[in-house]
Amino acid sequence: MLTLDKIYHASYVLKDVIRQTPLVKTSGICDDCQVYLKPENLQITGSFKVRGSGYKISQLTDEEKKRGVIACSAGNHAQGVALAATKYGIKSLICLPDGAPISKVEATKGYGAEVCMVPGVYDDAYNEAQRLREEKNYTFIHPFDDENVIAGQGTIGLEIINEMSDVDAVVCAIGGGGLISGVACAIKSLNPNIKVYGVQAEGAPSMYNSIKAGKPLSLDNVSTVADGIQVKAPGEHTFEYVKKYVDDIVTVSDDEIASAILELIESQKMIAEGAGAAPLAAVMFHKLPVKGKKVVCVVSGGNIDVTILNRVIKRGLLMTGRQQTICIELQDKPGQLKAIADIIADKGGNVISIHHERASEGSDVTGCYLRIVLETRNFDHAKEISDAITGAGFKLV
Repeated sequence: MLTLDKIYHASYVLKDVIRQTPLVKTSGICDDCQVYLKPENLQITGSFKVRGSGYKISQLTDEEKKRGVIACSAGNHAQGVALAATKYGIKSLICLPDGAPISKVEATKGYGAEVCMVPGVYDDAYNEAQRLREEKNYTFIHPFDDENVIAGQGTIGLEIINEMSDVDAVVCAIGGGGLISGVACAIKSLNPNIKVYGVQAEGAPSMYNSIKAGKPLSLDNVSTVADGIQVKAPGEHTFEYVKKYVDDIVTVSDDEIASAILELIESQKMIAEGAGAAPLAAVMFHKLPVKGKKVVCVVSGGNIDVTILNRVIKRGLLMTGRQQTICIELQDKPGQLKAIADIIADKGGNVISIHHERASEGSDVTGCYLRIVLETRNFDHAKEISDAITGAGFKLV
Protein backbone atom coordinates (compact mmCIF):
# COMPACT_ATOMS: atom_id res chain seq x y z
CA MET A 1 0.00 0.00 0.00
CA LEU A 2 1.07 3.55 -0.70
CA THR A 3 1.24 5.43 2.60
CA LEU A 4 2.52 8.76 3.82
CA ASP A 5 5.12 6.87 5.88
CA LYS A 6 6.45 5.25 2.71
CA ILE A 7 6.75 8.66 1.02
CA TYR A 8 8.63 10.01 4.05
CA HIS A 9 10.92 6.98 3.91
CA ALA A 10 11.54 7.66 0.22
CA SER A 11 12.43 11.25 1.10
CA TYR A 12 14.99 9.99 3.62
CA VAL A 13 16.50 7.44 1.22
CA LEU A 14 16.72 9.94 -1.63
CA LYS A 15 18.21 12.86 0.30
CA ASP A 16 21.70 12.15 -1.05
CA VAL A 17 20.50 11.10 -4.51
CA ILE A 18 18.29 13.96 -5.69
CA ARG A 19 18.20 17.75 -5.57
CA GLN A 20 15.54 19.50 -3.54
CA THR A 21 14.24 21.94 -6.14
CA PRO A 22 13.13 25.21 -4.48
CA LEU A 23 9.92 26.89 -5.63
CA VAL A 24 10.23 29.77 -8.09
CA LYS A 25 7.75 32.66 -7.84
CA THR A 26 6.69 34.04 -11.21
CA SER A 27 5.30 37.41 -12.18
CA GLY A 28 3.31 38.47 -15.21
CA ILE A 29 2.30 34.96 -16.31
CA CYS A 30 -1.25 35.16 -14.93
CA ASP A 31 -2.98 38.29 -13.68
CA ASP A 32 -5.63 36.51 -11.61
CA CYS A 33 -3.53 34.12 -9.48
CA GLN A 34 -0.06 33.73 -7.93
CA VAL A 35 1.93 31.15 -9.87
CA TYR A 36 4.90 29.29 -8.42
CA LEU A 37 6.98 26.72 -10.27
CA LYS A 38 8.41 23.49 -8.86
CA PRO A 39 11.38 23.23 -11.28
CA GLU A 40 12.00 19.49 -11.59
CA ASN A 41 13.55 20.31 -14.97
CA LEU A 42 16.57 21.31 -12.83
CA GLN A 43 16.60 17.87 -11.18
CA ILE A 44 19.45 15.42 -11.74
CA THR A 45 18.79 13.88 -15.21
CA GLY A 46 16.54 16.87 -15.97
CA SER A 47 13.34 15.24 -14.70
CA PHE A 48 11.44 14.15 -11.58
CA LYS A 49 11.69 10.51 -12.71
CA VAL A 50 14.96 9.93 -10.86
CA ARG A 51 12.98 10.15 -7.60
CA GLY A 52 10.73 7.16 -8.34
CA SER A 53 13.31 4.99 -10.04
CA GLY A 54 15.93 5.84 -7.40
CA TYR A 55 13.67 4.78 -4.53
CA LYS A 56 12.43 1.66 -6.32
CA ILE A 57 15.93 0.41 -7.09
CA SER A 58 17.10 1.17 -3.54
CA GLN A 59 14.41 -1.21 -2.24
CA LEU A 60 15.29 -4.18 -4.47
CA THR A 61 16.56 -7.37 -2.87
CA ASP A 62 20.12 -8.51 -3.50
CA GLU A 63 18.77 -11.25 -5.75
CA GLU A 64 16.78 -8.73 -7.84
CA LYS A 65 19.79 -6.44 -8.14
CA LYS A 66 21.97 -9.36 -9.23
CA ARG A 67 19.63 -10.16 -12.15
CA GLY A 68 19.89 -6.62 -13.50
CA VAL A 69 17.00 -4.27 -14.26
CA ILE A 70 14.95 -3.51 -17.35
CA ALA A 71 12.66 -0.54 -17.99
CA CYS A 72 10.66 1.10 -20.75
CA SER A 73 10.32 4.81 -21.21
CA ALA A 74 9.73 7.77 -23.48
CA GLY A 75 13.06 9.01 -22.14
CA ASN A 76 12.96 10.51 -18.65
CA HIS A 77 12.29 7.31 -16.69
CA ALA A 78 15.04 5.71 -18.76
CA GLN A 79 17.58 8.22 -17.50
CA GLY A 80 16.41 7.87 -13.92
CA VAL A 81 16.71 4.08 -14.01
CA ALA A 82 20.09 4.25 -15.76
CA LEU A 83 21.50 6.67 -13.17
CA ALA A 84 20.12 4.77 -10.17
CA ALA A 85 21.23 1.38 -11.50
CA THR A 86 24.74 2.65 -12.20
CA LYS A 87 24.87 4.17 -8.69
CA TYR A 88 24.09 0.76 -7.16
CA GLY A 89 26.37 -1.14 -9.57
CA ILE A 90 23.49 -2.85 -11.37
CA LYS A 91 23.25 -3.68 -15.08
CA SER A 92 20.36 -1.86 -16.84
CA LEU A 93 18.60 -2.35 -20.18
CA ILE A 94 16.14 0.33 -21.35
CA CYS A 95 13.52 -0.08 -24.09
CA LEU A 96 12.67 3.26 -25.71
CA PRO A 97 10.11 4.06 -28.43
CA ASP A 98 11.92 4.92 -31.66
CA GLY A 99 10.33 8.38 -31.64
CA ALA A 100 12.05 9.37 -28.39
CA PRO A 101 14.14 12.56 -28.73
CA ILE A 102 17.77 11.87 -29.61
CA SER A 103 18.92 13.90 -26.61
CA LYS A 104 17.08 11.53 -24.25
CA VAL A 105 18.44 8.43 -25.99
CA GLU A 106 22.03 9.65 -25.80
CA ALA A 107 21.65 10.80 -22.20
CA THR A 108 20.32 7.35 -21.21
CA LYS A 109 23.39 5.72 -22.75
CA GLY A 110 25.56 8.29 -21.00
CA TYR A 111 24.22 7.25 -17.59
CA GLY A 112 25.43 3.70 -18.22
CA ALA A 113 22.41 1.84 -19.64
CA GLU A 114 22.16 -0.44 -22.64
CA VAL A 115 19.40 0.89 -24.97
CA CYS A 116 16.93 -1.06 -27.13
CA MET A 117 14.95 1.06 -29.64
CA VAL A 118 11.39 -0.21 -30.27
CA PRO A 119 9.15 0.88 -33.20
CA GLY A 120 6.01 2.72 -32.00
CA VAL A 121 5.12 4.61 -28.83
CA TYR A 122 5.61 4.03 -25.09
CA ASP A 123 3.15 1.12 -24.91
CA ASP A 124 5.03 -0.75 -27.64
CA ALA A 125 8.28 -0.27 -25.71
CA TYR A 126 6.49 -1.57 -22.60
CA ASN A 127 5.42 -4.78 -24.38
CA GLU A 128 8.95 -5.39 -25.65
CA ALA A 129 10.39 -4.81 -22.17
CA GLN A 130 7.97 -7.37 -20.74
CA ARG A 131 9.02 -9.90 -23.37
CA LEU A 132 12.71 -9.36 -22.64
CA ARG A 133 12.07 -9.56 -18.89
CA GLU A 134 10.58 -13.04 -19.32
CA GLU A 135 13.33 -14.11 -21.68
CA LYS A 136 16.33 -12.80 -19.70
CA ASN A 137 14.88 -12.84 -16.14
CA TYR A 138 15.52 -9.12 -15.55
CA THR A 139 13.89 -7.18 -12.71
CA PHE A 140 11.33 -4.82 -14.26
CA ILE A 141 11.17 -1.19 -13.08
CA HIS A 142 7.76 0.16 -14.04
CA PRO A 143 7.75 3.89 -14.96
CA PHE A 144 4.57 4.69 -13.01
CA ASP A 145 2.37 1.78 -11.88
CA ASP A 146 4.48 0.69 -8.91
CA GLU A 147 3.97 1.82 -5.33
CA ASN A 148 7.67 2.37 -4.59
CA VAL A 149 8.01 4.44 -7.77
CA ILE A 150 4.88 6.42 -6.83
CA ALA A 151 6.25 6.96 -3.30
CA GLY A 152 9.46 8.38 -4.77
CA GLN A 153 7.49 10.84 -6.90
CA GLY A 154 5.45 11.76 -3.83
CA THR A 155 8.50 13.37 -2.25
CA ILE A 156 7.75 16.35 -4.51
CA GLY A 157 4.51 16.86 -2.59
CA LEU A 158 6.35 16.83 0.74
CA GLU A 159 8.83 19.43 -0.50
CA ILE A 160 6.07 21.72 -1.77
CA ILE A 161 4.22 21.68 1.57
CA ASN A 162 7.43 22.05 3.59
CA GLU A 163 8.30 25.16 1.61
CA MET A 164 4.81 26.65 1.22
CA SER A 165 2.31 25.37 3.76
CA ASP A 166 -0.37 27.84 2.61
CA VAL A 167 -0.44 26.67 -1.03
CA ASP A 168 -4.00 26.51 -2.42
CA ALA A 169 -3.53 24.25 -5.44
CA VAL A 170 -0.90 22.03 -7.05
CA VAL A 171 -1.01 21.22 -10.78
CA CYS A 172 0.77 18.19 -12.30
CA ALA A 173 0.94 16.69 -15.77
CA ILE A 174 -0.44 13.16 -16.17
CA GLY A 175 0.92 10.48 -18.46
CA GLY A 176 0.58 7.12 -16.75
CA GLY A 177 -0.21 8.87 -13.47
CA GLY A 178 2.76 8.07 -11.22
CA LEU A 179 3.74 11.67 -10.52
CA ILE A 180 0.30 12.97 -9.65
CA SER A 181 -0.55 9.83 -7.62
CA GLY A 182 2.44 10.34 -5.34
CA VAL A 183 2.10 14.12 -5.09
CA ALA A 184 -1.65 13.96 -4.46
CA CYS A 185 -1.30 11.22 -1.82
CA ALA A 186 1.33 13.22 0.07
CA ILE A 187 -0.54 16.51 -0.13
CA LYS A 188 -4.03 15.21 0.63
CA SER A 189 -2.69 13.15 3.57
CA LEU A 190 -1.13 16.27 5.10
CA ASN A 191 -3.79 18.84 4.12
CA PRO A 192 -7.00 17.66 2.39
CA ASN A 193 -7.99 21.28 1.70
CA ILE A 194 -5.24 21.76 -0.90
CA LYS A 195 -6.56 21.14 -4.41
CA VAL A 196 -4.62 18.83 -6.72
CA TYR A 197 -5.30 19.12 -10.45
CA GLY A 198 -4.08 16.96 -13.31
CA VAL A 199 -3.36 18.02 -16.90
CA GLN A 200 -3.21 15.85 -20.00
CA ALA A 201 -2.52 16.63 -23.64
CA GLU A 202 -5.61 16.65 -25.87
CA GLY A 203 -3.85 14.12 -28.09
CA ALA A 204 -3.30 11.62 -25.25
CA PRO A 205 -6.20 11.92 -22.75
CA SER A 206 -6.06 8.37 -21.36
CA MET A 207 -6.49 9.21 -17.66
CA TYR A 208 -8.96 12.00 -18.43
CA ASN A 209 -11.18 9.60 -20.40
CA SER A 210 -10.76 6.83 -17.82
CA ILE A 211 -11.80 8.98 -14.86
CA LYS A 212 -14.81 10.31 -16.78
CA ALA A 213 -15.82 6.74 -17.68
CA GLY A 214 -15.17 5.42 -14.17
CA LYS A 215 -12.87 2.65 -15.37
CA PRO A 216 -9.41 2.39 -17.00
CA LEU A 217 -9.61 2.84 -20.76
CA SER A 218 -6.97 2.43 -23.45
CA LEU A 219 -6.60 4.77 -26.42
CA ASP A 220 -6.08 3.39 -29.92
CA ASN A 221 -3.44 6.00 -30.70
CA VAL A 222 -1.82 9.05 -29.14
CA SER A 223 -0.16 12.10 -30.65
CA THR A 224 1.22 15.13 -28.83
CA VAL A 225 4.30 17.34 -28.67
CA ALA A 226 4.47 16.35 -24.98
CA ASP A 227 6.18 12.99 -25.52
CA GLY A 228 6.66 12.48 -21.77
CA ILE A 229 2.89 12.10 -21.25
CA GLN A 230 2.12 10.29 -24.50
CA VAL A 231 0.63 7.19 -22.84
CA LYS A 232 -2.24 5.09 -24.22
CA ALA A 233 -3.54 3.74 -20.90
CA PRO A 234 -3.27 4.64 -17.19
CA GLY A 235 -1.90 2.18 -14.64
CA GLU A 236 -4.19 0.08 -12.49
CA HIS A 237 -2.75 1.51 -9.26
CA THR A 238 -2.47 5.06 -10.55
CA PHE A 239 -6.06 5.08 -11.81
CA GLU A 240 -7.29 4.25 -8.29
CA TYR A 241 -5.03 6.86 -6.63
CA VAL A 242 -6.08 9.57 -9.10
CA LYS A 243 -9.74 8.70 -8.55
CA LYS A 244 -9.20 8.89 -4.78
CA TYR A 245 -6.98 11.95 -4.40
CA VAL A 246 -7.15 14.20 -7.50
CA ASP A 247 -9.80 16.93 -7.61
CA ASP A 248 -10.07 17.32 -11.40
CA ILE A 249 -8.31 16.68 -14.70
CA VAL A 250 -8.27 19.01 -17.72
CA THR A 251 -6.69 18.81 -21.15
CA VAL A 252 -4.57 21.30 -23.10
CA SER A 253 -3.77 21.52 -26.80
CA ASP A 254 -0.30 21.29 -28.33
CA ASP A 255 -0.58 24.98 -29.26
CA GLU A 256 -1.28 25.87 -25.62
CA ILE A 257 1.67 23.76 -24.50
CA ALA A 258 3.89 25.51 -27.06
CA SER A 259 2.80 28.89 -25.69
CA ALA A 260 3.65 27.78 -22.15
CA ILE A 261 7.10 26.57 -23.22
CA LEU A 262 7.75 29.95 -24.84
CA GLU A 263 6.49 31.78 -21.73
CA LEU A 264 8.85 29.81 -19.49
CA ILE A 265 11.79 30.57 -21.78
CA GLU A 266 11.07 34.29 -22.03
CA SER A 267 9.84 35.18 -18.56
CA GLN A 268 11.64 32.62 -16.39
CA LYS A 269 14.70 31.76 -18.51
CA MET A 270 13.66 28.13 -18.01
CA ILE A 271 13.63 25.28 -20.53
CA ALA A 272 10.75 22.81 -20.15
CA GLU A 273 9.69 19.90 -22.30
CA GLY A 274 6.06 19.60 -23.38
CA ALA A 275 4.99 17.53 -20.37
CA GLY A 276 6.73 19.96 -18.03
CA ALA A 277 4.93 22.97 -19.51
CA ALA A 278 1.46 21.38 -19.59
CA PRO A 279 0.48 22.42 -16.01
CA LEU A 280 1.41 26.04 -16.74
CA ALA A 281 -0.56 25.89 -19.99
CA ALA A 282 -3.66 24.85 -18.03
CA VAL A 283 -3.25 27.85 -15.72
CA MET A 284 -2.33 30.32 -18.48
CA PHE A 285 -5.37 29.42 -20.56
CA HIS A 286 -7.76 29.45 -17.59
CA LYS A 287 -8.64 25.76 -17.61
CA LEU A 288 -8.69 25.57 -13.78
CA PRO A 289 -10.63 27.41 -11.03
CA VAL A 290 -7.59 29.06 -9.41
CA LYS A 291 -8.50 32.75 -9.53
CA GLY A 292 -6.98 34.55 -6.53
CA LYS A 293 -5.16 31.38 -5.40
CA LYS A 294 -1.55 30.42 -4.72
CA VAL A 295 -0.81 27.78 -7.35
CA VAL A 296 2.23 25.54 -7.75
CA CYS A 297 2.83 24.14 -11.24
CA VAL A 298 5.18 21.15 -11.27
CA VAL A 299 7.57 21.61 -14.21
CA SER A 300 8.22 17.90 -14.42
CA GLY A 301 11.11 17.89 -16.91
CA GLY A 302 13.31 19.88 -19.26
CA ASN A 303 14.62 17.21 -21.64
CA ILE A 304 13.31 18.63 -24.89
CA ASP A 305 15.04 17.87 -28.18
CA VAL A 306 16.49 21.03 -29.72
CA THR A 307 14.87 20.36 -33.11
CA ILE A 308 11.46 20.06 -31.42
CA LEU A 309 12.23 23.16 -29.35
CA ASN A 310 12.81 25.16 -32.54
CA ARG A 311 9.41 24.14 -33.93
CA VAL A 312 7.68 24.70 -30.61
CA ILE A 313 9.09 28.23 -30.26
CA LYS A 314 7.87 29.08 -33.77
CA ARG A 315 4.44 27.69 -32.94
CA GLY A 316 4.40 29.60 -29.67
CA LEU A 317 5.20 32.85 -31.52
CA LEU A 318 2.28 32.25 -33.89
CA MET A 319 -0.08 31.39 -31.02
CA THR A 320 0.71 34.61 -29.15
CA GLY A 321 0.59 36.92 -32.15
CA ARG A 322 4.34 37.47 -32.18
CA GLN A 323 4.75 36.27 -35.76
CA GLN A 324 2.34 36.82 -38.63
CA THR A 325 2.25 35.91 -42.30
CA ILE A 326 0.30 38.23 -44.60
CA CYS A 327 -0.33 37.88 -48.33
CA ILE A 328 -1.06 41.01 -50.37
CA GLU A 329 -2.34 41.23 -53.94
CA LEU A 330 -0.49 44.00 -55.82
CA GLN A 331 -0.31 45.56 -59.24
CA ASP A 332 3.01 44.63 -60.80
CA LYS A 333 4.42 48.13 -61.12
CA PRO A 334 7.29 50.09 -59.52
CA GLY A 335 6.88 51.43 -55.99
CA GLN A 336 4.40 48.85 -54.69
CA LEU A 337 6.90 46.98 -52.50
CA LYS A 338 8.31 50.26 -51.14
CA ALA A 339 4.81 51.45 -50.19
CA ILE A 340 4.13 48.22 -48.24
CA ALA A 341 7.54 48.36 -46.55
CA ASP A 342 6.95 51.97 -45.49
CA ILE A 343 3.62 51.06 -43.88
CA ILE A 344 5.15 48.16 -41.95
CA ALA A 345 8.11 50.29 -40.80
CA ASP A 346 5.82 53.14 -39.69
CA LYS A 347 3.79 50.71 -37.57
CA GLY A 348 6.88 49.16 -35.94
CA GLY A 349 6.70 45.73 -37.57
CA ASN A 350 9.86 43.78 -38.41
CA VAL A 351 10.09 41.92 -41.72
CA ILE A 352 11.61 38.43 -41.44
CA SER A 353 11.14 37.28 -45.02
CA ILE A 354 9.50 38.31 -48.30
CA HIS A 355 8.32 36.17 -51.21
CA HIS A 356 7.20 37.90 -54.42
CA GLU A 357 5.49 35.96 -57.22
CA ARG A 358 3.50 36.63 -60.38
CA ALA A 359 -0.24 36.09 -60.13
CA SER A 360 -1.62 32.73 -61.26
CA GLU A 361 -4.20 32.11 -64.00
CA GLY A 362 -7.59 33.58 -63.24
CA SER A 363 -6.05 36.74 -61.73
CA ASP A 364 -5.24 40.09 -63.29
CA VAL A 365 -2.54 39.63 -65.93
CA THR A 366 -0.58 42.52 -64.37
CA GLY A 367 -1.09 41.29 -60.81
CA CYS A 368 1.33 39.72 -58.37
CA TYR A 369 1.36 38.45 -54.79
CA LEU A 370 3.60 39.53 -51.95
CA ARG A 371 3.90 37.14 -49.00
CA ILE A 372 5.56 38.68 -45.94
CA VAL A 373 6.48 37.06 -42.61
CA LEU A 374 6.51 39.66 -39.81
CA GLU A 375 7.56 39.92 -36.20
CA THR A 376 4.83 41.71 -34.25
CA ARG A 377 4.22 42.52 -30.59
CA ASN A 378 0.82 40.79 -30.30
CA PHE A 379 -2.41 40.17 -32.20
CA ASP A 380 -3.52 43.80 -31.79
CA HIS A 381 -0.26 45.02 -33.33
CA ALA A 382 -0.64 42.59 -36.24
CA LYS A 383 -4.19 43.82 -36.86
CA GLU A 384 -3.00 47.44 -36.75
CA ILE A 385 -0.51 46.69 -39.54
CA SER A 386 -3.09 44.77 -41.60
CA ASP A 387 -5.63 47.59 -41.22
CA ALA A 388 -3.04 50.16 -42.30
CA ILE A 389 -2.23 48.12 -45.42
CA THR A 390 -5.90 47.76 -46.42
CA GLY A 391 -6.50 51.40 -45.50
CA ALA A 392 -3.88 52.38 -48.06
CA GLY A 393 -5.91 50.62 -50.76
CA PHE A 394 -4.10 47.28 -50.90
CA LYS A 395 -5.96 43.94 -50.90
CA LEU A 396 -5.10 41.23 -48.37
CA VAL A 397 -5.53 37.68 -49.62
